[in-house]
Amino acid sequence: MPASRTVFHALLAALASVSAPAIAAPAVYEIDPAHTFPSFEADHMGISTWRGKFNSSHGEIGLDKAAGTGTVKVVIDTASIDFGLDAMNDKARSAELFDTAKFPEATYVGTLVDFRDGAPTKVRGELTLHGVTRPLELRIDRFKCMPHPMNKRDWCGADAQATFRRDEFGIDAGKDYGFDMNVTLRIQAEATRRP
Repeated sequence: MPASRTVFHALLAALASVSAPAIAAPAVYEIDPAHTFPSFEADHMGISTWRGKFNSSHGEIGLDKAAGTGTVKVVIDTASIDFGLDAMNDKARSAELFDTAKFPEATYVGTLVDFRDGAPTKVRGELTLHGVTRPLELRIDRFKCMPHPMNKRDWCGADAQATFRRDEFGIDAGKDYGFDMNVTLRIQAEATRRP
């Protein structure tokens, strides 16, 4: 092959590589601890429903809106549990329930799936609680992104929920007294895109 043709082909290849669109990495959103409060509902002997929340959590969301893919990780400080009653908070932190001295964090890690109109409707993932990891799918009831009114960066929020059995995570206090082991977990989160 003549040298001029070889140079021409090399030049075309170089131009093609320059003009080819780069594959964009998913945007990373940092979960805002001041606007994210995982909460739960649990049975009290079939008489009433106890509700509590965790006051401290952090994590991140990876989101590729164009591709319709994403990931989520939420890390919860279990000692930040808050029923609105100090005696119940102390009981929940004890070895009988969350055993926060031994298991100071609970973690949910998953993949955003089933996108509709650019928004995910589910998260397929795993919950690690009390030293046990099990699959848990969250249903996303609301997901919205918009420019943050103050810092102008992309800002997303979601409300998601799932139900699981706490005895499957080794938290079975009250089971012998007829407590329903089903717990509803709700994760209400807001996250801002990193610069």
